[in-house]
Amino acid sequence: MTEADKKVQKDDEIFDDEDFGQLLEAFDKSNKETITEGIIVGIKDNEVFIDIGEKSEGILDLSEIQDENSNLLFKIGDKIKVAIIGSRNGKSLISHSKALRKEKVIWFIENYKEDQEDIFEVKIIGKNKGGLIAINKDNVEFFLPKSQYGFKENGNVLNKTFKVKIIKIDKENQSIVISRKKILDEERRKRKETIYNITQTQDLIEGVIKKITTYGMFVDVGGIDGLVHYSEISYKGPVNPNLFYKEGDKVPVKVIKYDKDKKHLSLSIKAALPDPWMEIKDTLEVGDTIKVVVSNIESYGAFVDLGNDIEGFLHISEISWDKNIKTPKDYLSKGQEIDVEVIEINPEERRLRVSLRNLLAKPFDNFIKMHKSGDIIEGEVTSITSFGAFVKFESIEGLLHNEDASWNRNIKCKDLFKSGDKIKVKIIKIDTENQKISLSTKELIQSPVQNYAKKHQIGDIVKGIVRDVKEFGVFVELSEEVDALIHKEDISISDFERLKIGDEIEASIAFIDEKKNRIRLSVKNLLKIKERETLNEINNNDKITLGDIIKDHLS
Repeated sequence: MTEADKKVQKDDEIFDDEDFGQLLEAFDKSNKETITEGIIVGIKDNEVFIDIGEKSEGILDLSEIQDENSNLLFKIGDKIKVAIIGSRNGKSLISHSKALRKEKVIWFIENYKEDQEDIFEVKIIGKNKGGLIAINKDNVEFFLPKSQYGFKENGNVLNKTFKVKIIKIDKENQSIVISRKKILDEERRKRKETIYNITQTQDLIEGVIKKITTYGMFVDVGGIDGLVHYSEISYKGPVNPNLFYKEGDKVPVKVIKYDKDKKHLSLSIKAALPDPWMEIKDTLEVGDTIKVVVSNIESYGAFVDLGNDIEGFLHISEISWDKNIKTPKDYLSKGQEIDVEVIEINPEERRLRVSLRNLLAKPFDNFIKMHKSGDIIEGEVTSITSFGAFVKFESIEGLLHNEDASWNRNIKCKDLFKSGDKIKVKIIKIDTENQKISLSTKELIQSPVQNYAKKHQIGDIVKGIVRDVKEFGVFVELSEEVDALIHKEDISISDFERLKIGDEIEASIAFIDEKKNRIRLSVKNLLKIKERETLNEINNNDKITLGDIIKDHLS
């Protein structure tokens, strides 16, 4: 026998030992009065005077012979059934409604069967020192003693309804004693038994959803309500229960916890179902292609449903080869069916990551099929950095370095472009190994050296200003945008050591590279040229003697 059974049995023994006579003594004494029939002899103000065969008339409240519209149901001379309920100033106080209820009590007692269902609902209509007076739906009167309340008498219970059961019937005194406490005791015992049974079993239990909330569902299991938290509904993780169930649905559950102090029963639906993660453990591998349905879209990616209570995660970076995706909603829609590749699976940690872009053709591969170095194409500037600008062509980007943006070394990409600009560029290099594309805008126009070369050629003698002196040579500015280099070996040591920034220098053009915008000068070549010119003059002028030449050189 459980502790609950022992307690209920103890309560029954206490009640059985209780003196039933004491309960009746506490009941309204008028309950023992018999019903009599009187004649209405007068009506004055709110009182009705009735001849009941005593020395003086009984007094009945006028409201007892009026309908809801205050119309009289009886008139002077009519016979009426009444019950004496008390006295005032030597006159009996009588009640018609009490008499009718007593008749119903007598009928109820005569027709009552011990084995009939005796749990029913009553409404409290009055009170005396020993308890409460109640009636059922048929207007039968019952007595609820204080010891059988089952609740604290700390408020007004008049006109409130309670479920009760009959515990004693006294045919002699025509009274019926009821108890609410006995029902509560039985419910507590059954609840304890049910809780004990369901917390001890490892089997599945069928429950009925009583109420759905934002945080889960209350499920009735054998008369006990337990909570299925929204994280215990599906192996997908926390879900909105309204999307899957409605009140009244039957669901399989398992008990996962019972808090005796809080009397809180925790249930789980997913624990009652086969674990899908264990099912796919040996059937799914990294690299497999699977068909899924987009179940939810967030700013950072999308969740996809495998159709077996498992969700995978598709990160925004795995949706497309385009690195500038702003939102997954530009590429996916909820409910869309797509093929993805499994890139990570961890059944122990309930984690599955998938990729959509791995199944798509790589933009770089498509690009090199259609383009080669030297092609001129149009793209959009996506971002500007300290070292250059990124230019996008469909789903691929190329890099335009600052040095390839302009022939003027002082001008950078940030001075020429802004994000969103449409520009034409020339492909100057395609690195297939590292999948990088180098671009140029300066090669779309003639370089300053190309313009300079239209008027100058190798061997020309030119003058310039020393712009910089390095250990390996001298940089000379020939015009506003044209610089030239004199290597250290192309100038005498004494001249090199003597030169400083801002000096004018004369040299001959030794090399012109129009594509790379480079010019190289030589002072030594200039001296050779001048020597040849001097010898040519000697050969072409017979009047000049060798002595004159020596004299000129010594002067």
